Order: sequence, then C-alpha cells, then structure tokens
Amino acid sequence: MTSETSTDYEKYYVPEKSPLAIMATIGLVLSVFGAANFINQLTFGEAGEASPTILYVGLFVFAATLFVWFRTTVRENIAGMASGQLKKSYVLGMYWFIFSEVMFFAAFFGVLFYVRNLAGPWLAGEGEGGRMNYLLWEGFQFSWPMMQTPQEAVGGAADQLIANNGSFASAKQSMAFAEAHHWYAWLPLWNTIILLSSSVTVHIAHTGLLDGNKKKFNIWLGASVALGVLFVILQIAEYYEAYAHFGLTLSSGVYGSTFFMLTGFHGFHVFMGMTMLAIQLMRSLRGGHFTAGDHFGFEASSWYWHFVDVVWVFLFLFVYIL
Repeated sequence: MTSETSTDYEKYYVPEKSPLAIMATIGLVLSVFGAANFINQLTFGEAGEASPTILYVGLFVFAATLFVWFRTTVRENIAGMASGQLKKSYVLGMYWFIFSEVMFFAAFFGVLFYVRNLAGPWLAGEGEGGRMNYLLWEGFQFSWPMMQTPQEAVGGAADQLIANNGSFASAKQSMAFAEAHHWYAWLPLWNTIILLSSSVTVHIAHTGLLDGNKKKFNIWLGASVALGVLFVILQIAEYYEAYAHFGLTLSSGVYGSTFFMLTGFHGFHVFMGMTMLAIQLMRSLRGGHFTAGDHFGFEASSWYWHFVDVVWVFLFLFVYIL
C-alpha cells in the first residue's frame, strides 16, 4: 500500500453497527401515537381517563436515543474522526431536515387557507362548491375567526350531525388582535418581540464566535436561551387565558383546532430549538467546544432557530392579525 493510498484510507471512518436508528424510530412512533390518543381522549371524551403515559414513554426513548447518538457524534468529531466529506453530509442533512419542517408547516398553513378561503365560504353557500352546503346550512353566515360552527348557528337539519359527530362548544373570544382589550396586554405581541429579539442575539453570539470571543458568544447565546424560555412561559400563559377566560379550546370548532395545532406545534419547535441552543451553551461552558473554524453544532442550531422565528412571523400575520 502506497503512502498516498494510506492517506486516502485514513480520511474515512466507518462506525460499528448501531441500533440507534431503530430506537429513535420506535420512540418517535410511540410519541406520535401517544400524543394522538391523549388529545382525542382529552378533546372528545373517549372512554377512559386521558393518560399521556405512552406519549411520555415515547418521548423518553426518543430523547435518550438522541442523547447517545449526538454524544457519540461529538466525541468522534473531537477525536478527529469526522472527515471533510462527512461534515458536508451533516450540512446537507440539516438542510433537508429544515426543508422537511418547512413542508410540515406548509401543510398546516394550507389547511388554514382551505378553511378560510374555500370551505368556510362554501358552507355559507358561496360559489359552485356551496350549492349543496347552502341547503344544509341555510342562513349560515361565514366570517373569520369562525366563533360559531354551522351546527350552532342554524341548528335544525344539523342536529343529527351533532349527535353523530359530537358537539362543539363555541368560544367566547378569539385570540385575534382585533379582540384584544389592550395592545400592551396582548401576549402574542410580546412573544413576537421576544422571538425576533432572540434571533438577533443568536446572530450576535455567532459573530462573537467567528471573532474568537468566547465570552461574547456565551453571554449572547445564554440570552437567546433565556428569551426562548420566556417565549414558552408566555405561550403557556396564553393557552391558560384561552381555556380559562375565552372558552377557546381544541373542541371550539375549526378555529380552535387550527389555532392550537399551528401555535402548539410551533411552540414545540421553539422548545426543541431552545433545547438545542442550551446544549450548545453547555458544551461551550463545560467542554470548551467550538472554534471559529469548527462549530457546526451551534451553526445548525442557529439555522433551526432562525427557521422557527420565520415561521412565527407567518403565524403572527395569518393567525393573529389577518
């Protein structure tokens, strides 16, 4: 074997077989099944008491698998096992992951568009698609936010459908800006300020790292994590206000379901992004990781965080404002 061939050979690292991919899949499947089962029981009152046990087990398995997986990857990178080509594959993998998240939210925004611009007007008898619906919901007037379902608005022929499909309780007030009592007490506005500010602090932390200033990096990354925690706390407060004071729940018709699905999944992504940034902060503080030329773990987390911020801007416009 020539020295050139030996050098080429040493560029590649082949890991041992690992069950981590299978374990992550099991954890993810359990999480999705447990979440769907829990929400159905909580919302529609299915037989038995709502229990999130399966959801918790799935999340634990998934989180534990990711911990072991990423710890192994970090150790391999520090040991110099990761080649340049492997690092490029990490970048491409993150690109595809964020693209899949874009498609995920596009589906939910698509539902919102369909309900507001097609299904809702059809129920009120507008257009060709509304001819049959108008006979069923005669007298129903569509407006958004849709605070009353057609069943509640007109009754009569819809009573049997209510009996078959379950009743929906109307909300007293929506979360739209138009119904806010005082702009300074409107939580979505403050959450918008917080999240956009956190995007700026992440960028400042990145510039500090590129300049070799680890103190600046740690301070501003810590501020970003704190802002993420504050966003989650305010969203919990917003959900409490919706349930306790506005009567807005998952069972409040299509407005309630689309509102909580969009904002809930986004809140979950904020929590995940905040966790990713917190892990990078701990790596920097405790392990002294990251240099100006080798900091993909932080860089990938910052990409994800900026993506979460952009999604919130669209949420703020189409869910709360327009």
